[in-house]
Amino acid sequence: MTTAIEVRDLTKTFRVPHHRVDSLKERMLHPFDQGGYDDLHALREVSFDVGKGEFFGVVGRNGSGKSTLLKILASIYGATSGRIRMAGTLAPFIELGVGFNMDLTSRENIVLNGVMMGLSREEAEKRIDSVLDFSELHDHVELKLKNYSSGMLVRLAFSMMLEAETDILLIDEVLAVGDAAFQQKCTDAFNEMRDSGRTVLLVTHDMRSVERFCDRAMLLDSGRIESLGDPSQISRRYLQLNFDELIGEEPENGGAATIPRRGPPEAYLTRAWLETADGTPTTNIEEGEEYSLHAILEVGREIPRPYIGFVISNSNGIDILGFGQALEDLESVPERLRAGQRIHFAARLENRLANGRYEVACWIHRDASFAEAISVVPGALDFVVYGGDIRCMVGVDCEVDIRIDDGAPG
Repeated sequence: MTTAIEVRDLTKTFRVPHHRVDSLKERMLHPFDQGGYDDLHALREVSFDVGKGEFFGVVGRNGSGKSTLLKILASIYGATSGRIRMAGTLAPFIELGVGFNMDLTSRENIVLNGVMMGLSREEAEKRIDSVLDFSELHDHVELKLKNYSSGMLVRLAFSMMLEAETDILLIDEVLAVGDAAFQQKCTDAFNEMRDSGRTVLLVTHDMRSVERFCDRAMLLDSGRIESLGDPSQISRRYLQLNFDELIGEEPENGGAATIPRRGPPEAYLTRAWLETADGTPTTNIEEGEEYSLHAILEVGREIPRPYIGFVISNSNGIDILGFGQALEDLESVPERLRAGQRIHFAARLENRLANGRYEVACWIHRDASFAEAISVVPGALDFVVYGGDIRCMVGVDCEVDIRIDDGAPG
């Protein structure tokens, strides 16, 4: 594959002064004050290639260096060191709407932006109808942009972007524009762009866009390439990094939460934790993966016919699902638990929860009756779910049977 973008050992360092001198008066009062500065390393020896006609995604958390990379490729910033080579003409779209004049009409701005993109005035004027057709702004063509809503502005800007006749497009976060119907038009336009053979470098936080459009993707973290390759794998790794940051440091005991004794003395929940399918303690799990919930309970007094149950709720406090076990249904467990005994509860589940944070509450009942609660421990454990395509709270597997009858119903 012919290379369209070649980046080698790209490094960008910003100098952040300790004391900023903003006026001539300050400089005159402190003529010899050199202050000092800190080095901010935005990019560190980044190297990658983008093939001609490839749709290439760049993802990363805020501050990872994505926008800096895009601005260097667009010649807005200069690199501290490294080399960049591009084969073909370039059009950067760092922020939709940059270059618009709010005191001009949309018709005048279309011509102005067309000229800025390298078109002649005559060619830019020929694009007016095409831009207005896509943006659906024919009725507002003579209205000054300062009277446009924010949604109308981004629709006009996105429509202008589609008119760029260049070999390489650098695009920064432009898919989440307009209402649902216009977003679908943007999606269709990106599909056409991908199939047209143009080289596109897309910076985004939308992992669905990465998986849907990109041929390859690159994950930046703290100015370095963390991983590069298949978009679905990069998407999962990006989400994992984000949720690891959300969780922070792992709790002690390998991810187990130690729970203080509280409530009636019959039984206590003392520890609770999650494990991945290979037995590794964790506080975050990927959608669709198998995991297990473990809990240690200590018996203070004899409990007849105990039932142990758990309820998982989301960050809004809504109970999502519950599960449990009556111990009398297990042949290896006696109907009564004696004081001093310890129970290790372990449940294996497939994670069908959507992305987000969840809490686990534990319930211990006597006489297999939900009306006889011995102990209730809300917030016994919290964890985060990342990745996957579930858009509702819970996804379920089901068998579907569809029959199609020809002709009108009798």
